[in-house]
Order: sequence, then C-alpha cells, then structure tokens
Amino acid sequence: MGGNRHIGLQQWIWRAFIRSALVPLVLVEAALIAIYLFSNSEIRDEQTAYLRQTALTELSGAARLEARVINARLEQVASLANGYRNLVAETLTVPMVAPPVSVKTIDSGVTYSPADNGGSAFFYSGATPPARQDRNKIHRMATLDPVMREVQRSNPLIASVYFNSWDNYNHIYPWFATADQYPHDMVIPDYNFYYLADAEHNPSRGVVWTDVYLDPAGQGWMMSAIAPVYRGDFLEGVVGVDITVDGILTEINRLPVSWDGYAMLVSQDLNIMAMPAPAERDFGLRELTTHSYQDAIRREIFKPDDFNLAQRAETVDLAAVLKGRSNGVQQLMLNDKALLVGWTEVEQTGWQLLTVVDEELLFAQTNQMASHYRQIGMLLIAGLIAFYVVFFAFLWIRARGLTERLLVPIEGISRMMTDIGAERWRSEPVHSEIAELDGMARHTHEIGLQLERSQELNRTAQQRIELVLDSTTESIWEWHVGDREIELRGRFGARFGLPAGRVPLDMFRARIHPDDRARVLSAEESALRSRAQYAAEFRFADAQGVYHWLLSRGRVLEQDPATGEVLLLAGTHVDIDDLKHIESDLRSATHEAEAANLAKARFISSMSHELRTPLNAILGFAQLMELDSQESGQPSEYVQEILLASRHLNTLLSDILDWSAIQVDARRVQLMPTDVAQIMNESAEMVRLAISQEGLSFEVVPPSEGVTVMADPRRLRQVMINLLSNAKKYNTVGGSVRLYSDVFGARLRLVVEDTGMGIEPEDQALLFEPFQRLGRENTAIQGTGIGLSICREYARAMGGDIGLHSEPGVGSRFWVELPLSAAPALPRSGGPLVYCLSDDEVLIEQVREVLGERAQLRVGNAGKLLEQAAESPPSLVLIDDAVVDSSTVSVLQRLRQLQAGLALPVLLLADAPNLASVHELVSECQGLVRKPLDSDEFDALVNVLLEREAGHAE
Repeated sequence: MGGNRHIGLQQWIWRAFIRSALVPLVLVEAALIAIYLFSNSEIRDEQTAYLRQTALTELSGAARLEARVINARLEQVASLANGYRNLVAETLTVPMVAPPVSVKTIDSGVTYSPADNGGSAFFYSGATPPARQDRNKIHRMATLDPVMREVQRSNPLIASVYFNSWDNYNHIYPWFATADQYPHDMVIPDYNFYYLADAEHNPSRGVVWTDVYLDPAGQGWMMSAIAPVYRGDFLEGVVGVDITVDGILTEINRLPVSWDGYAMLVSQDLNIMAMPAPAERDFGLRELTTHSYQDAIRREIFKPDDFNLAQRAETVDLAAVLKGRSNGVQQLMLNDKALLVGWTEVEQTGWQLLTVVDEELLFAQTNQMASHYRQIGMLLIAGLIAFYVVFFAFLWIRARGLTERLLVPIEGISRMMTDIGAERWRSEPVHSEIAELDGMARHTHEIGLQLERSQELNRTAQQRIELVLDSTTESIWEWHVGDREIELRGRFGARFGLPAGRVPLDMFRARIHPDDRARVLSAEESALRSRAQYAAEFRFADAQGVYHWLLSRGRVLEQDPATGEVLLLAGTHVDIDDLKHIESDLRSATHEAEAANLAKARFISSMSHELRTPLNAILGFAQLMELDSQESGQPSEYVQEILLASRHLNTLLSDILDWSAIQVDARRVQLMPTDVAQIMNESAEMVRLAISQEGLSFEVVPPSEGVTVMADPRRLRQVMINLLSNAKKYNTVGGSVRLYSDVFGARLRLVVEDTGMGIEPEDQALLFEPFQRLGRENTAIQGTGIGLSICREYARAMGGDIGLHSEPGVGSRFWVELPLSAAPALPRSGGPLVYCLSDDEVLIEQVREVLGERAQLRVGNAGKLLEQAAESPPSLVLIDDAVVDSSTVSVLQRLRQLQAGLALPVLLLADAPNLASVHELVSECQGLVRKPLDSDEFDALVNVLLEREAGHAE
C-alpha cells in the first residue's frame, strides 16, 4: 500500500461519480446507440434480402411472362409456316392448269424471274442443268403468290416467305433481283435453312427454327421457321418464314422489365440471338445490324464466337446454369458491375429469354434509407456528447461542495484515532451534520474507552498466563531464525544454568544429549521446510551435566510475506523426566511378564511330555491286562476304566500342548487361498463313520465350485473336525448333524448344525473359555473343555471369528466366519497318498499332525479304500487294529493286485498285538506301531516307508 499514489477527497469523489454513475450511464447510452445502429443495419439487411428475393421472383416471373409473349409470336410464325408448307405440298401434287409466268434463262444455266410484277421471285441455280430444271414447278408455285403476300403482311415480324426445293430451286416473296443476289452455282441444300429440316435433323417433320445467320437473300441477320415438304418419303423441299434480328429486337424492346432492365434472346447453343443497346454496353458487344453478302451468298455465315456465352470467360458460369436448367435467376458480374439475370425457356424454339437488372438500381432506395438512418444516429451521438459535457461540469461543481462538507469531520475523526494510537483514550469527539460521520465520531470515542478497559484486562490476564505457564512448563521459548538465537522465559534459565533472555542457538544445542541431537535437528528442519508444527523429545543437560528429559513443542508464528521463509517459531519446554522413568519401569515389567508367560508355556509343554511317558506305560500295561482277561474269558471292569481314563488323559495332554503352543506363538498359521468345499469334504470323511455308528444322520452341503477363503488348511480342518465331533457327542438319539456354508458380503461362514440338547443362554458366554464344560464334567461324555478355546484362537489367528446360536432342547448351530478370497485355491501338495483305516478321531488327528502337508491323508473303511484305489493308488496304508476283522487280509491282497505288482507298504497301529486277528495281519504288514502313538517313532517309520516307496516309483 505504501507504494500507491494517494489522491485528495475531491478527486476521489469525482472518480466515484465517474465510476458509479457516469460510466454506467455512458455505457447504457452507447449500448442503446449501438443497438439502434445495429438494428438499422439488420433492418437494411432484411430489406435488402427481401428486395433481393422479390427481385428474383419478379425477374423470374417477368422472364416467364415475356417468354410466353415471344413464344406466342413465334407460334404464330410457326403456324403460318406450317400452313404454307401444307399449301406447297398440295400445289406440287394436285393436277392443275398453271398460269403462264415470265421466265428468263441465261448462259450460266440460271433460270429466274426477270421483273417485279408485284408477286414473288424465283431462282433456279445453274447447279441444276436447264434440261433438268422443272418448269412446271415454277408455274405451280406462282399460284401461291397471293398466299405468300398475305403471310408476309399478316405479321410484322415476318420479313419474307420462301420455298427451296431439292434441285436448287428458290421461290421467295417479296420479289428482288435473284440473279444479281444469288451465286449462279448456288447449292441450296448446303444451307442451314434447308438441311435443318431434313430427315436427319428433323425426323419428326415439324416446324423447326434456325439459329441467327446472314441471309443470302440480302435481308441481313435473321432466323427462320422452316418446315419440310415431303412427297411420300422423298424430301421435295423446305418452306421457310424469315424473321430479321431487327424485328426481334423491336419486339424485345417492347417487353416491360422492372428496374430499367432489358431482355435478351439466347439460342440453344447459347448464342446471343438478339440484344438491345443496354446489353451491348454491359456485354461489350454490338448487335450485328451491318453485313456483307460477298461470303453469305457463297456459304453459311453465323454470329461470331464473341456472341456465344459459353465462349466468354465472364459468362461461362451463367452458360453452365442456362444449359442445366430451363428457368431460374443468377448473379452475373460484368465489368465490375453486378447484374441479376433471370431466364425462361421459349417452348416453341428451345431458346432462352433473359431479363437483366442492375443490382445497384435494385437496392438504391434501401441504401438511401440506410444512409438516412445513419445520419440520424450521428446526430444522436453529437447530442449526447454535448449533454455529457454540460453534465460533467455540473458534477464537478457538486463534487467540490461535497468535499468541503466531508473534510472537516473526517479530519476530526482522524485526530481522534491518532490520540487513541498514542494511548490517549479519552479524545474529544467532533460533530457533523452528516449522521453517519457524527455516529462514526461517537463510535471512535467509545472505542477509545473500550480499549482503555481492554488494556487493563489484558494486563491482568497476562500476569495470570505467566503464572500458569511458570507452574506447568519449564519455559516459553521463541526461536529467532534469522538471528540464530532462542529466547527463553520462565524458570528454565535458572534451573539449567543459562542466562536470561536471548541465548545463541549453538549454545542451546550444545546442551542436548549427543544421541538426541540429530533427531532434534531433523525435527527443526522439517518444521522450517513444511511450516508445520514442531515437536521433539530430548535429554538436556543442566549446569552440573545431569541430563533431564524435555518435551519441546512449537509452531511457526511469522513468515516473510515475499519469500515465505520462516522468521519466528514459538513454543514451550515441558519436563517429562518422571514420565520417561515410569515408561522405562513399565517396559521392564512388560518384558518380565512376557518372560514369565513363556516360561509357563515351556513348563506346561515339558510337563505334558513328562506325563506322557508314564502314561504310555500305564496304557500299554492296561492293554496287556485286557488281553489276559480276554484270553481267560473273565473281562475286568477295572482294566476298562484304566484304559478309558488313560485315553482321556492322553487327549487332554494333546489339547494342553496345542493350547500352550497357541499361547506362546499365536501366529502359527500359514494363510493361503483355501478351497472351502475340499475342507468340508475332508473333515466330513474323518467323522462320517463315527457319526453313523452313533445312529445319527449326516448331511454335507458344500458351496459352489471355486469358492475360497483365506485360511490355514490344516488348522481350519482341525477346527471343523472339533465342531463336528462335538455335534456328534452332544447330540440326541436319532438326531442329525448338518454341515453347510453361507456367504455374508465379503465373508463366508462354515456352519455345523445339530439337534442336540442345546446350551442355556447364560452358559453360552463361558463356552469358549478354557477348561469349561458347563456341568458335563461328571457325565459319560468325555472331553477336556479346551477344544472350543483352541478353535476360537485358530479362527481369530486366521482373521476370522467363531460363534454360536443355541436353544435348549432344540439344538445348536456353531459357525466359523472367514474372509473370502478372490484368488483360486493353491494346488494341494502332490505328495504321496496315505490311506488310514480307522474310526478313532484322536488317533486320526495325531496321524494328521505327524504327516502335516508332506502327504495327503484319506480316512475310511476297507470297502471305501478298494473303491478309490483304482483311480488314486495309495503310497502307504495305516490300519487301526480296532477295525480289523476277518476280511481285512483279503482286502489287502486285493489292493496289492490293483497295484500291478508295485510294493504297497502297510503299517499296523495296534494296542493288542497278540489278538488272533491282529497276529494273522502282521505277516501282511511292513511295520507295527503300538498305541498310543509315540510321535517321534511313528514319524521316523513313516518317513522310511514313504522314501522307500518314492525310490520304487522312480
């Protein structure tokens, strides 16, 4: 603003008048004048267009009207020629007594009429020898002299009437000295007024018109209506009626054409046949009214090429239009002069009658009117200029008066504002007759009083703020970037041994711990570069060199308006030393708790393994005791109780190991796109036999092919087997189990539904807690109470969830919800196929754990094994002694036959190897493993057998 030029109040008011009133008014007036001139121009253009269209219409109409007039005159001539033709034909053919005629023959062989007796003249060319000249024809034609006279006199256009015969005889009215005019060897059929009527040029034998030619008879430039005279198919001769160009011009000049126009006659070959004097000026031609007969009597003479519109450069376009259309209107430029040409075809002859008008004359009245309107517009503009000169002078005087009335109160208000700026709050107000200025003066006085009160309040508030800041922060700081100094306020300087006021920035940074200095500098540079808030935690040394944790936060307060460079930052320092010590203590406690949890999990795992060793011995001896009791025929209930308790304890230890493994590392899942239908079918096959043995119905409804979820296939299968086992254990007699899936948006639910006893609503919240059996501990249904807890942990680790809906007495519906995957399922390992003949769920799961993903496991009975072996031959067969019967040996033999001589290893899993059925089967097996399985022993044996099988396959 300081660079702008200041102006006085009077000049400002004058400019305000100009901008707010005069400029819009002048613009409006100018717009009105422009509209007037524009509308005048548009009206003129519309009038011109209208007149042009009217002229075109009138020209076209005038051409048609005048063409009809010319056509009517020519029709009369043609009619006379046709009547004369009929009389000639009759005269030459009917018998009659012809009157005598004066005839003279000269040495050249020409026979002609020697004297004018008021009749016609005749001429027999010497080209026909006298001996062959038909004197009877001369006498007969003389009888038509009265008719020829009447024809010539009946129409002013007709110059002469004649008959030319095939043997060079010419009979013409009125009389002239034919022997002096015609060449004595004249061949009449060579002339256009004869051959245009012959059969080649006029096959219809009607009346035709010649083009303009120079008459050999000496009557100048003319055109003829000619008609053939036939005797049968022989052309006896041609009659003709001559019209001179002068006669046509006279007739054309009589035709009325508006706007001082004129008419012209153009032949079919686009030759100008007749044109008046104005046309001669426009086209730069002179009508041929003078002539020489020296050539005309020897040969045909037509108008020169200059009279042909198609041969003239300036009329080529017009000629093309005339050739293409029988009527119309066209603009023509001749000698820089714009002409409008209308034309219509004369039906009788095929000629074109042209009417020509000068465009300048056509629009003269419109142009005169437009000029008049422009003069009116100029007068209006001059009047407005004179008005505004007077009006501007009046406004200038008024502006001076307003200036004097405004300056006094404005200067007084300016003085009051100066006093307020100098903290003289109670300045004396000024008064003005202008209500707004008087109110402004009073308001300025009130502002001074309000500022006086505000100053007192600010002073008090400042004292309170400084007191609060002193109690909550170490200091308030201001960083003067350009001076490289930091100003510290509060007790910071006294506590850390720094001088009060401004401190060099390098001195301040030297107190920051060396390990924190780079981080602080980076935060400072980021705040300067991005103009964002600044925050940093660092250790700061006091005067004794002891470090204390500080939290420094601030923001940009000032920037260079031209460059945007940061000039000033301000903020606070907060002592967070106690918080940092507490944070360190919490971190140490967290590490100790995690270490204790890990030690607990390792202890549980170790104890489980230690317990399993004596448990295997107990289970083994119990099985031996069971064999002894079976051999003695005295079954012992105590032995059965020991076996049942041992197996239950074995299952409990397996679940505890799984639970402890999840607690130590919840990330023991490998997520991948997993085929839902395959998992459902595999899980169902593992429990189908057990469910059927309980007398339950089992239905599996897999989803459509290709549906996948993100999951760990092994863990998802473990979860589904657990849910299906619970549905079997807690079902009712004759009940059902159903496995199906539902899609909810981007997630899929695998649902296990049973018709069991159901769960009370108040117990459902505890169902997924570990070691909770909800009062079933003392029932005959075995369980550990941690299976569902393991299911929940695995479901959540796979990014899903598990839940239920249960009604007591109706049944339960457990579901596992997982995210859908758009990717196809990864192909399952192409490892060896292992068949397991068992219905023991614990044993099957233990086998699956040992095999992992290195082999494919299928579970079923002996019959199912035989059905599938033909398409999918196994690499290893596991047989549980609990399902061995008398047919097992024959099934293995049949299976080996299907293997086509390939070795098929069989591993027997037995807890009573001395039974007769088991003893018989041992000879068919490659190994025996006692139950409960020792995982390490079983894993080593399986590895050996699978590797050996792979070697045989190679």
